[in-house]
Amino acid sequence: MLRPAHVLLPCLVAAGLVAQPGPKAAPAMPAALWTRMTEDLTRMANEVDGRVGIFIQGLDSPETFSLRGDEVFPTASTIKVAILLELYRQAEAGRLRLTDVCEVQSRDLVEGSAVLGNLAPGTKLSLRDLALFMVVVSDNSAANLLMDRVGVEQVNTTLRGLGLEKTHLRRKMMDLPAAQAGRENLSSPRDLGELLTLIHRGKVVSGASRADLLRLLVTPKDGFLTRLLPEDLEVANKPGTLAGVRNDVGIIFVKGRPFVLAFMSSHLRDERQAEAAIARMARRAAACFEMAAATSPEGRVFGPLLVH
Repeated sequence: MLRPAHVLLPCLVAAGLVAQPGPKAAPAMPAALWTRMTEDLTRMANEVDGRVGIFIQGLDSPETFSLRGDEVFPTASTIKVAILLELYRQAEAGRLRLTDVCEVQSRDLVEGSAVLGNLAPGTKLSLRDLALFMVVVSDNSAANLLMDRVGVEQVNTTLRGLGLEKTHLRRKMMDLPAAQAGRENLSSPRDLGELLTLIHRGKVVSGASRADLLRLLVTPKDGFLTRLLPEDLEVANKPGTLAGVRNDVGIIFVKGRPFVLAFMSSHLRDERQAEAAIARMARRAAACFEMAAATSPEGRVFGPLLVH
């Protein structure tokens, strides 16, 4: 379900997207809630005709769950989170400015460019404009222009420095010959989940840079993770699709228990089945974290529940 920007953006401060995170750590989730949820997620993932990997990590609480979380999958457009982070890292370091202008020419256009493909040749866009199009509508030409600006090897160097050894940016968007030659963009659910955790905690970019980066990820987009979640639950996510691949990774800002959720899948016979499964699993995980946040240790519910 798409979330209107006028609903989401005024809530950024309340969701913790502007100030540096530093809340008191939440206690461990009751074992009964956690065990039931992880069993349900495992069952739903294994019902998909294909390979599904999941990684969950509490941001202010100690929970971690992994199902094939260390296996490598094609990233599809979820790799754009790494490009986005490198852009903001270089901007914060003074190597470039988000207001720097790029002139879009016909030679820059590739398939999957819903915005840039409809602009007049020679249109000038800021790097932040390109970042917005890359994240929100997953414009592939915008992603390629940003890769040219920040450097593919620099993206990978930053990933290595963060300890994300299974994440590799190896080709531009829509470069089918490169993919067929074995140069696919790759990652694991754990790597993508930890990348989002590092972003949330301000470990790579901080202050206004971090807030603006998260603002782009919160902007409404057509994905799978949010389809069954309530509109007023903040989600900062990036989906990705290829033939036989459906991914979505994000931060779910459950009040009192925000968490990271990374779904990756491959070898899919029925892509719609996987999309529906991602939506159901995201709702199941969010309901569990919300229940833990809204209840006493003995299980009395003290607040309204949004996720149903």
